[in-house]
Amino acid sequence: MLQVVSAFSGFSVKSSTEARAFYSDVLGLKVTTHGYGTRVHLPGDKYVFFYPKGAGHTPATYTILNLVVDDIDQAVGELKKHGVHLDPGGQYSDEQGIQRGIKSGYGHDQAWFKDPSGNIISLIQEEATAE
Repeated sequence: MLQVVSAFSGFSVKSSTEARAFYSDVLGLKVTTHGYGTRVHLPGDKYVFFYPKGAGHTPATYTILNLVVDDIDQAVGELKKHGVHLDPGGQYSDEQGIQRGIKSGYGHDQAWFKDPSGNIISLIQEEATAE
């Protein structure tokens, strides 16, 4: 049987420079160069890894990273200050682009946006608000 000692997820980006700036300056996450790619450090001593593919990059068609926040309205406001546009979350999204868990029945509020390479990221507030 395998003796796995650690694990992490990875994804490609068009430009490491552009992605590093986004993940550090816009999302406020620590990024470090590691080999030919970059580690994005996450809470709990975890990380994800991205690597450059240049023109060969194809954005993921699924959510590559879910970021849990205490206050989704505040987090969305911060993203918008940095020029980030939310992707529509369907029929349960409000005017801010947040899918409200109370209305959708999922029990949490969630909003989706894309990194500069077109990969999908979400914000999740685990306790749904009553709005």
